[in-house]
Amino acid sequence: MKKKQIIIGIFLTGVMASLGSCRKYLSVEHYFDDRQSEERIFNSKDYTEQWLANAYNALLNNNLEMGNTGNNITNYSDDMYFNESGGGNGDRYRRFKFGEYDHTWLQSWSQSYGGIRQASVMINRMAEGGTFTAKEVAGYKAQARFVRAYLYWLLLRKYGPVPIMPDKGVNYDDSYDNLSYPRNTYDEVANYIAGEMALAAKDLPLKRDNRNIARPTRGAALATRAKALLFAASPLANGNTEMADFTNDKGNALIAQQYNEEKWAKAAAACKDVIDLGTYKLYTAVFKTRGTTDYPATIPPPYHAEYSEKNFPDGWADIDPFESYRSLFNGELYASENPEMIFTRGDNQISSEGGVMALARLQMPKTGGGYNSHGLTLKQCDAYAMNDGTPFDRQEIRSKYGANMFVQPDEVNSFKPLLANVWKEFANREPRFYASVAFSGALWTMSSAVNNLPTVTNQQIFYYRGEFNGYMNGDTWLPTGIGIMKFVNPKDNNSGNGGRIFPKVDLAIRYADILLMYAEALNELGSSYNIPSWDGNTTHAISRNTDEMKKALGQVRIRAGVPNYDMIVYNSREALRIKIKHERQVELLGENQRYYDLRRWKDAPGDEAEQIYGFNTFMTRDQASLFYTPIRVPLLQTTFSRKMYFWPVDWDELKKNKRLTQAPGWPSFD
Repeated sequence: MKKKQIIIGIFLTGVMASLGSCRKYLSVEHYFDDRQSEERIFNSKDYTEQWLANAYNALLNNNLEMGNTGNNITNYSDDMYFNESGGGNGDRYRRFKFGEYDHTWLQSWSQSYGGIRQASVMINRMAEGGTFTAKEVAGYKAQARFVRAYLYWLLLRKYGPVPIMPDKGVNYDDSYDNLSYPRNTYDEVANYIAGEMALAAKDLPLKRDNRNIARPTRGAALATRAKALLFAASPLANGNTEMADFTNDKGNALIAQQYNEEKWAKAAAACKDVIDLGTYKLYTAVFKTRGTTDYPATIPPPYHAEYSEKNFPDGWADIDPFESYRSLFNGELYASENPEMIFTRGDNQISSEGGVMALARLQMPKTGGGYNSHGLTLKQCDAYAMNDGTPFDRQEIRSKYGANMFVQPDEVNSFKPLLANVWKEFANREPRFYASVAFSGALWTMSSAVNNLPTVTNQQIFYYRGEFNGYMNGDTWLPTGIGIMKFVNPKDNNSGNGGRIFPKVDLAIRYADILLMYAEALNELGSSYNIPSWDGNTTHAISRNTDEMKKALGQVRIRAGVPNYDMIVYNSREALRIKIKHERQVELLGENQRYYDLRRWKDAPGDEAEQIYGFNTFMTRDQASLFYTPIRVPLLQTTFSRKMYFWPVDWDELKKNKRLTQAPGWPSFD
């Protein structure tokens, strides 16, 4: 495998490092105090870049998509959990899952509106002539418009309907009454995002070079537009009478009370806009007949008459499904060479302590210098299909193998990639399972270490009680006995033996998500619609087209090495809806999607409130068979109440805006 380098010149990193003495020019408050600074800022390339960088900075920290729990707590739903910063008793996880949100988690509100203000100033104050050409001004404004709309998208997803601030900014000399703004309706916010992203797309390029990879493209704008419209079409916001009491300060409902099917058509058309750009495709790695420990030879899926002898996207004959999925997330690819990436904040989002590198470190075993504190629920582990695409069935497997449930040394070649002494429930699973799940007995290569190699590389990690990575007091153990392999590079090693954690690129939006969204939106239609494209240059004929759905969903499944669904599934709206939800659960694990999907589908009262199960981590190696007994995990219990559909607004923000109403179920402190 070729050596990968750190992405150089990432916009966020480069400009944020240059703030220094120019910081006073980046303060929005200073701008309003000294209006003479406008001309100085936007007639200087350095100051203009710094101003824009400050707007981009609002996309970091509390607004990251992937990272540690201090930055994106919403990455943990019914699939993933954390056991950190709570003395190993699960208290911090319990408080989050019971809706006891830490004050620091609520700072995304003020951070987002700070970025919105910063972007609005730039949109309104930059002018042609002088330092910049008309094309350059349009490009800068398009970037600022994207940032502003993306921040509204993050707010909508978390807080629901939020206030849309005046595009021209506000006069801070005005009265308190005039500086108070009510929430707009959910549809108004979603449509505002859609409109702004369409405007931004007109002046954004189709592609960026490696130096500017973190700046948005036309596809990034259109993909965000599609996501906002899909959320507006979903059950939480489309005819949801259970939210009739979510009102503004005048008592008007903020959530649409009447169902409107056309919203699904608009979402589907928006996804089609992204597809029709022709810029994106699913990433695939080539089939390997020979391999190494880090990059093993391809294990082909079981023979299938329709897929085994055809090349991708019609089949998997020429690809390695395992490596195709794994390499997307573990830093193996340059961002610029990943055709699936639509939007990214760049290479590890500036800080290795808060981005995907931190996520990988928290997942890695102690043996490799990791924190061994993020894991999977048994529900998520069981969600991965068998390698022939059939659902996992625990009873069927145990009946098949009987008393011979552990892989014996002479059976290893028959159960690849499993090693000896691994439980056979982990055998013959789909490739995404092996790229994502750190089951007990999995191999962690951690090959970048150069000293004391026999003790810190190529380690088979078990989670039995008494093992170095098994049950113990403190935070560094996994209460379900199931870890996470996704985002971890085979070379990652943090043990202090000469290794390192390799930089990762966050995939804030990727093409597989768009394909799944497209299939989902089409599936909900009962009528046909003609929807204008984003730029009005064409019209999409949108209907529940089974060929289109099969093509979109099939690409994702075939890349993963599992067969597409039969037509009997595609012909049933209800059956396909279940399959699409399941596909999103597996394909998008750990990408900050599941938490919001369950809420927009209104499935959270069931899924989020289910008791969490795992393996019996109190069992030692001598009691290995009993370890794999599914049990309820007391440390990781959860619940769901109606108030947890939307996040509360912090009291400090409510004090600043007397027209701002609180989300249902949360105290308003009136």
